[in-house]
Amino acid sequence: MHANTLSNAITTSHLARRASLSSAVLRLGGTRLGGALALGALALAVAPLSQAQEYAGGDEITVLQGFKPGGGSDALAQIVQPRLAEILGVNIVNEYMPGATGAVAWTRLAKQSPDDGSVVSITNTPMLMTNYIMNDAISYTTEEMTPIANVVTDPGIVVVSADSPFETIEDLMDAAEENPGTVTIGNSGVGGDDFFTTILLEQATGLSFKRVPFQGDGPSATAAMGGKIDASFNNVGNVFGQVDSSNLRALAVFSGERLSSLPDVPTMKEKGVDVVAGSSRGYSAPADIPDEVREQLIAAFETLADDPDFQSQAEQRAMNLDVVTGDDYGEMIADMEAEYREIWETVKDDVAQ
Repeated sequence: MHANTLSNAITTSHLARRASLSSAVLRLGGTRLGGALALGALALAVAPLSQAQEYAGGDEITVLQGFKPGGGSDALAQIVQPRLAEILGVNIVNEYMPGATGAVAWTRLAKQSPDDGSVVSITNTPMLMTNYIMNDAISYTTEEMTPIANVVTDPGIVVVSADSPFETIEDLMDAAEENPGTVTIGNSGVGGDDFFTTILLEQATGLSFKRVPFQGDGPSATAAMGGKIDASFNNVGNVFGQVDSSNLRALAVFSGERLSSLPDVPTMKEKGVDVVAGSSRGYSAPADIPDEVREQLIAAFETLADDPDFQSQAEQRAMNLDVVTGDDYGEMIADMEAEYREIWETVKDDVAQ
């Protein structure tokens, strides 16, 4: 299947799924704010957690992070977890377990963590499922997890160092056309959204890049900033601060339309390349956690989503809030897995591992 067809199919499927969640997720002005603005509908399903109610999972929660500090997961944790700790009345400890595009942490979550609510993990899609779609040696599946809440959906972006010779996305693509397979593009790891975005861009344009995997978005962005790679395919929320401070230059975004946070940065669609891509980040627990724990965690995220201070922090960091909880988050994961299985079938014979 051609990349344009794939991208359109993914977008159509995603929009159809999101429409089916309209009773629980509200949009305003074309910007996804999800549960952050849907308090009325969400309150019917799960009552907000009372500050006085004791968390049934204990007094401390360990959050597994499958990537190194400084990336998208860590950025999410910085704004989510202080408020979550306050809502639940617990201490939250991050445990960084980088490796295998998150698979090390998610194997721990699914196979080795207690199912009492004392351990959760930030779950990043699509790599959460592309790990085992692409590699039979990875043994966990999403069926061994309890989806709690998606928090952000982060569009893809192309960034280069501030002193890069590539002033525009056309400059980068022209260089790839003149010297196929030599322009180095960093990604967050094999199987991540940036990895697949590079493949889709190659298919849509006929270009060939040299893909360079890192252990997370942070190291990829740092390598681009230092000129060790030509460009990093990353996510807006991860690199917005560096772009805003002119340490990185944004060449294009993989969103359907221009972003209010980066109004001067063109979309790839504007350049005639119909590729829309990004990553979602949320939280999941091991399978079979107690119902009371699950309900408390979901209620905590829904309380968080309605917090104006949290919404403001997310906006300042260009994090696109997309709060989807409980069974709806599980459906989101299942739909995305089906989509990426289809993509992988079309490219696996051409992708060097």
